[in-house]
Amino acid sequence: MMEKRDSLRLDKWLWYARFFKTRSLAAKIVTGGHVRVNANKVSKASTAVGAGDVLTFAQGNHIRVVKLIACGTRRGPAPEAQALYQDLSPPVGHVPGDKDYVPPAPKFEGKGRPTKKDRRTGLLSRPDWLE
Repeated sequence: MMEKRDSLRLDKWLWYARFFKTRSLAAKIVTGGHVRVNANKVSKASTAVGAGDVLTFAQGNHIRVVKLIACGTRRGPAPEAQALYQDLSPPVGHVPGDKDYVPPAPKFEGKGRPTKKDRRTGLLSRPDWLE
């Protein structure tokens, strides 16, 4: 006799695991056809997912690949949500050729916006300031 595996609606699981802020936003992503379950495109938010399934979806500018470990019973705190899945996506790094890449502000000497202390010392070092 075959055991029935625990399963949960896809939109609910994405919301439980805190990938999306609201359940309706998760449902919109799923119904838009932007989620794959075990490499198959899914367009129904009511698709049942369970432990062992692999989900692929876009989140922001990054592609997320996660393997379900558990279904969960509620939308709990972040540590509880992170226990529901194993992240298989590659680490996100900056790509200098990417058009959306913005380099960090330079903090070394002579670059970037001066601090208040820098402005004060610059003004006091001018000879005509105190006259």
